Amino acid sequence: MDVVTNFIKNNKNFMIALGVTILAYFPTMIWMWDRWFVRDSYYSHGPLIPAVTIFLIWNMKDELAKLVRKESPWGMRLIIAGIIIHLLASHPNVRIYFVSGFSILLVISGLILYFFGSEIFKKIIFPVSFLFFMIPLPLVVINKISLELKMFAAEMATGVLNNMRIPAIRDGSIIKMRHAHVTVDDVCSGLRSLISLTALGSIFGYWLKGAMWKRVLLFVSTIPIAIITNMCRVVFLSAVSEIWGTEYADGFVHDAAGFMVFALAFIMLYAVGKILE
Repeated sequence: MDVVTNFIKNNKNFMIALGVTILAYFPTMIWMWDRWFVRDSYYSHGPLIPAVTIFLIWNMKDELAKLVRKESPWGMRLIIAGIIIHLLASHPNVRIYFVSGFSILLVISGLILYFFGSEIFKKIIFPVSFLFFMIPLPLVVINKISLELKMFAAEMATGVLNNMRIPAIRDGSIIKMRHAHVTVDDVCSGLRSLISLTALGSIFGYWLKGAMWKRVLLFVSTIPIAIITNMCRVVFLSAVSEIWGTEYADGFVHDAAGFMVFALAFIMLYAVGKILE
């Protein structure tokens, strides 16, 4: 607590500027909050992102204390650019909250550069960039990606089921078998796992001790891992529906399969990290 108190006392101007920024972006933050906690949200991890950013920066406090603070001319430029984008995006006739949310990253980066300098900013550039994962994508983008993913999951799952000697055909996002039909809806598209796993993968890549290409490869691996594990979930639920009945694939089993798939994805991501390391 003493460290926090001393930081606030020694950086009053920064804290005031940060407070003003939060007030200016209050409508955008309300929008993010609503998207985080809406039913079947793709961004339920949103509230954790700022906490992780603060934690990562806190862990570097001793290293940061040794760096020279020198105002960067880019600081004010980024602040002005971010504010202009925010004003345009949050205009009542426009209200593109995703763009407004993105602009807050520019303002925060500008504040850090202006008050602390480029050396400190370079040191904490990843934790600051990590805030991107708290900003929900526009619904039109979410719907488009979700549609493509659920079609792909249904197609791949149908092929796997046939190889398991469970006859199945795909009709859109519906998997038709002899005794059951399974609909791969938006929730089962795998997009939620993909978004959460990419955030987690960026952390794994940040902590990975190795060359930059290995870190990038680890991050990129989250995409096939999320798609493959979600396909496994669809295959499992389809097989349960066909063998025991659709009522056994709903409720607890459906939700438990989601948690198990994410756990499997986490293990696979961890394994890839260990191999690359």
